[in-house]
Amino acid sequence: MNPDLFTPLTVGRLVLPNRIVMAPLTRNRAAEGNVPQAMNVEYYRQRTTAGLIITEATQISPQGVGYPATPGIHSEAQVAGWQNVTRAVHEQGGRIFLQLWHVGRISHPSLQPEGASPVAPSAIRPDGEAVTYEGMQAFVTPRALGLDEIPAIVEQYMQAARNALRAGFDGVEIHAANGYLIDQFLRDGSNHRTDAYGGTLENRARFLQEITTAVCTEIGADRVGVRLSPENSFNDMHDGNPQLTFNHAAALLGGFGLAYLHVLESDMITGERTIDYGQIRDAFGGNYLANCKYDLARAQQAIQSGAVDMVAFGTLYIANPDLVERFRSGVALNTPDPDTFYGGDEHGYTDYPFLGQ
Repeated sequence: MNPDLFTPLTVGRLVLPNRIVMAPLTRNRAAEGNVPQAMNVEYYRQRTTAGLIITEATQISPQGVGYPATPGIHSEAQVAGWQNVTRAVHEQGGRIFLQLWHVGRISHPSLQPEGASPVAPSAIRPDGEAVTYEGMQAFVTPRALGLDEIPAIVEQYMQAARNALRAGFDGVEIHAANGYLIDQFLRDGSNHRTDAYGGTLENRARFLQEITTAVCTEIGADRVGVRLSPENSFNDMHDGNPQLTFNHAAALLGGFGLAYLHVLESDMITGERTIDYGQIRDAFGGNYLANCKYDLARAQQAIQSGAVDMVAFGTLYIANPDLVERFRSGVALNTPDPDTFYGGDEHGYTDYPFLGQ
């Protein structure tokens, strides 16, 4: 009998009771100092029936910050705040990974230590605007990282993974998608380097490889996932041959024995899907987590056909903390309120009704 969304799956050191994953969702509700607070604890506690929770993107260092009120994992206060979250999730029988994040050029001097310029593989200003505490402001031209600076950022990822385990997480997901720093190195539209980190596929993937090696060495590959977004144009991203680039990245990652590979399977801006994601899954060879506008029927078909192993749901999880139970019983879903997605208080965050309420 073919598996479906409700069939258990072994993912690294965990046995997931189902294949319904809560996608990482930026909600801009951290307290001062980018510290998780009480309403964050309740938000994640409500969603513990997911096979796996992947947290909102969480910055690995002050330099990695790109948005207001987003959490970090580089200070003791942040570690303590996350400990409250993981304790609540585990008390309810849940499983939770922390997503590790450095935004690179998608920041603004007002968000950087001492007003510094954001960093990137190359000094290419993205089109668009940064979200700041003073409102929307045009992106600036980032500063290209020097060769001597890259090892320190790799070390920041390793330290963040170490901090995540101290905070009680079951594992981490390396955010290498959506136009942030690792993705900026991977794609040729944002990486014009001529040194060991630019030009060829092998060179552009070197930063991802070094970070993955460091994190896996620190906490074990079976506690590590990676997220990619091969054709997402968000944050002014593009690549001359995304199929080739991300087949290569997936094959590279397949050699680590990771818990899973998490792939955004279209352009989240245009909805276009132009590449063969089956090639990426085959190149990786391990647990494949699909993401992007899946509903129950499409997710069931994808798992039953063997095209994917797990499916991550984003917007549906914002409005439906009991999404697993609603899917299982076939009842109607709550309607999400986009006006409360980013920032604010408990309204639109922890007050969506459960079944029977």
